Amino acid sequence: MPKGLSAPLRASLSACLAAMIASAPAGAEEMPLTQPPSSQSLPEDPYIWLEDTYSQRALDWVEAENAASAARLEAEPTYQAAYDEAFAIVSSEDRIATPGFRHGMIYNFWKDGDHLRGIWRRTTLASYRSDAPEWETVLDIDALGKEEGRSWVYKGVTCLRPEDTRCLLRLSDGGEDAVEIREFDLRTKSFVESGFFLPKGKSDAVWLDEDTLLVSTDFAGDGADLTSSGYPNVVKRLKRGQPLSDAVELFRGEREDVSSSAAVLRDNNGNVLPLIVRAPDFWNRRFHLLDGDDVTPIALPSQSSTVAMIDSRVVVHLSQDWSVGGKTFEQGSIVSITLDDLRADPANLSPRLVWAPGPSEAFESVTNTANRLVLSILDNVSGRILTFTPLADGGWEQSSLDLPGNLSIHLVSSDEDSDLLFLNAKGFTTPDTLTLVDAASGETEVVKSLPAKFDASDLVVEQKWATSTDGTKIPYFLVHKKDVKMDGTTPTLLYGYGGFQVSMTPGYSAIIGKLWLEKGGAYALSNIRGGGEFGPAWHKAGLETKRQIIYDDFAAIAEDLIDSGLTSRDHLGMMGGSNGGLLTGVEMTQRPDLWNAAVIQVPLLDMIGISRIGAGASWQGEYGNVNTDPEALAFWLERSPYHALKAGTDYPVPFIYSSTKDDRTGSAHARKFAARMKELGLPYEYFEQTEGGHAAGADPKQEARSWALTYTYLTRQLMGE
Repeated sequence: MPKGLSAPLRASLSACLAAMIASAPAGAEEMPLTQPPSSQSLPEDPYIWLEDTYSQRALDWVEAENAASAARLEAEPTYQAAYDEAFAIVSSEDRIATPGFRHGMIYNFWKDGDHLRGIWRRTTLASYRSDAPEWETVLDIDALGKEEGRSWVYKGVTCLRPEDTRCLLRLSDGGEDAVEIREFDLRTKSFVESGFFLPKGKSDAVWLDEDTLLVSTDFAGDGADLTSSGYPNVVKRLKRGQPLSDAVELFRGEREDVSSSAAVLRDNNGNVLPLIVRAPDFWNRRFHLLDGDDVTPIALPSQSSTVAMIDSRVVVHLSQDWSVGGKTFEQGSIVSITLDDLRADPANLSPRLVWAPGPSEAFESVTNTANRLVLSILDNVSGRILTFTPLADGGWEQSSLDLPGNLSIHLVSSDEDSDLLFLNAKGFTTPDTLTLVDAASGETEVVKSLPAKFDASDLVVEQKWATSTDGTKIPYFLVHKKDVKMDGTTPTLLYGYGGFQVSMTPGYSAIIGKLWLEKGGAYALSNIRGGGEFGPAWHKAGLETKRQIIYDDFAAIAEDLIDSGLTSRDHLGMMGGSNGGLLTGVEMTQRPDLWNAAVIQVPLLDMIGISRIGAGASWQGEYGNVNTDPEALAFWLERSPYHALKAGTDYPVPFIYSSTKDDRTGSAHARKFAARMKELGLPYEYFEQTEGGHAAGADPKQEARSWALTYTYLTRQLMGE
């Protein structure tokens, strides 16, 4: 997500990002379903009581369902070995410790068998580059939770540049998106006595200076400062020592918005640019310049994001075409605006082109060092890294880094005090390799390499293309044994997401490798529309009521896998989480003829009641608004998986996975879908983690159990006779 929203809110709103791996907050009101905007009568919902997440009746239902499915799956002969292998992977100490630059030091958050909730630690760059870094613990989350009697989960930190000593630490109870925010001092490695503090909520806070925060939260605790999506819509200035009740209001959005929050951009010249960002819906933003108490609109396109500031230039990513000053900048491009021009006349901007994508290219992410802008892009879903040097005439000089091809290459961390950055490269059969790069000279140094976690010696990776219903070629990756028999018997798992402009790229998964590929399974990763693999247009092709093409794309890949002779309906399964859980739910109910397994993880399934569950109201820009738009209501009444289930249909037996603490999609979607299947006499498996939020679990033991149950189920469904 772009830097136009502050980091914590980006993490929360990315939803649906991520890939499973950042929510009705306290005080948020339910959005009642108003009179339907058509003559269609809405079906009754006998399981609405399962939306009351923590009611005793609902929890008793969850306990009974968990016990029944766990008893069946854990009795399978493959379960214990799967659990042992999964736990060894997620708690292993030979993982790469992900580095983060911070004021001359390298920071890392680490979990293992002895630190289930993790430790925040640091070392020097020289020590990190060695084979045995000497780590200094900054904060032990397990110890903190034990001391305070809370199930704390670390949710990230924001530190004040350039000193990077005062930080805002985010802690979640059990893995929810809602967090408690506390001020932390890196010099003393302790919370600041009487420092800044925000109680539990979907709050956001950014540093303006050492004694001032820009805060968006539920200030009174009564929901009045929240949108119908459950996110804050008020931004206030909070001074050190002030109670929240005395914070000065700077901006108030609308109740029906997704959110309003602040962002503060800084560059290495000492420039500070405070912004207020109002999000009327998930995909549109209204940017405002904050100068003291004055809030002035900025004439940026609504589908754009401020992503960096470097050398007194604000860098913007465009998700729509922008015609300004007699020029048109195409969607997907990166442009820059001088800070002086933006401040002098925010209503009349003069952007300069930094980069425009080619026909097969798409922007992925951006960072900056002290003197360079660095872009991660995709070219036919393969990663590349470009660097840009600001020139004296206001233009930019482009270079590319010499890195291996046909891999996913991700920006990990950059140093804003130098031109160093870390990149991670990986592929389906290529373990992660961490490279230290000097963006100024282009010099690279491999610092860490992940050891192989599974036997890939007899595996091959192919990029293939299926043809969708409108004739569009849809790419997908396929991993399988070299000597695979094309007789329709290969157990094959197809993964999909297809939404929110999120790209699915090759990655090294020890879980998939050990628990599936080594056992003889094939794995396919789809690049269906709705994602960002080919830029904003690829995403917009399946937006709102155009979404059926996403499901057609996925089914076309399944048909291609079957038609090739690799697999058959009896041996083909699918997996998806969050928005991908909606994908698998739709595919299961629309095309039951294609599948014998469906892993539906932390899903969206009730697309009629979505606005009152979790943070569902915030995604109407992606799915359409069934409460106000007759076309959207008609579309989802036909396709909402919860409503599409029919008795007597030969559906695959699904594995429906959720989390009680998931305050993003909410556990009600999964619960109600399973309850409806039981009512109709349809077989299913259901498991709901009590913690973990919108992820596989809050600690390695919970994660290992989730994955062991999942792959035991897949083995039973697809590898049997």
